[in-house]
Amino acid sequence: MDTHNVSSVTRFILMGLSELPEVRYPLFVLFATVYQVTLVGNGALLLAIGTEKKLHTPMYFFLANLSFIDMLCPSTTVPKMLQNLLTQENGISLIGCALQLYFLVALLGTEVFLLAAMAYDRYVAICFPLRYTLMVTRVRCVQLASGTWAAGFLNSFIHTMATFSLSFCRSNLVNQYYCDIPQIVALSCSSTYLAEMLVLVVGGIFGVGAFLTTLISYFYIVSSILRIQSVEGKRKAFSTCASHLLVVCLFYGTAIFTYIRPSSSQHLPARDRLISMLNGVFTPMLNPIIYSLRNTEVKGALRRVLCHGTWS
Repeated sequence: MDTHNVSSVTRFILMGLSELPEVRYPLFVLFATVYQVTLVGNGALLLAIGTEKKLHTPMYFFLANLSFIDMLCPSTTVPKMLQNLLTQENGISLIGCALQLYFLVALLGTEVFLLAAMAYDRYVAICFPLRYTLMVTRVRCVQLASGTWAAGFLNSFIHTMATFSLSFCRSNLVNQYYCDIPQIVALSCSSTYLAEMLVLVVGGIFGVGAFLTTLISYFYIVSSILRIQSVEGKRKAFSTCASHLLVVCLFYGTAIFTYIRPSSSQHLPARDRLISMLNGVFTPMLNPIIYSLRNTEVKGALRRVLCHGTWS
């Protein structure tokens, strides 16, 4: 469904998850279930943190922000994907594509910065436990959280404006099940130098800065844990950051495979879409499960919320 002979593109065609019509309904059921589990899991975690006074601490304040992002992020792509699976109408308007790209990049960028802020919080808690309440105050938490959201949406605004300032007059077939920067830029018939440089420079500065913050924080965290003499002390210290470290590895692992691959690697569209689904659909579902399994306080709060909801 390419449109090679038009002067401009006003509508894009999103590549489906599979070209086999017999798998459309099983895929719909699968992703509808995953999406509902994601919303319920993160919503329950938000409710537990909001209602349980013991969880009104900086660590859980940041976790509540992460859960909120994990509810919003798949909501930018999954409803459209489910609609396309049911109707086989894979079209999306230019404005719709721009909005989808803007909010998706903004939320993913916010999550990158938020994970760095959470790593800093764990760094202070483990390396400076006696000064923790003085260094990580409620005002500081609000400032960090506000900064992550502002930086994420500002970063996305820059990239979205640069991407959709391009001319599109060749093909309208997006090699992905949602609108993303690399696939949209690849369809341009004008110079993509500025858009690509912005991704490289602006995205690189923000992304690498957040990644280094996370990496350096965990370097000092691990060093501090190794210096603890008792086994029980090491176990308790590690348990305070194990869930966050697992979420960081899951997020960056799928993101690297999605966006950072050698140019010489074999291009397999089906594999690319599968990896994108791991990052954008399954990871938000797994995050509340990871925090619930590793944290007795969260499990207790969730149990009380669910039991109260059952008997009320």
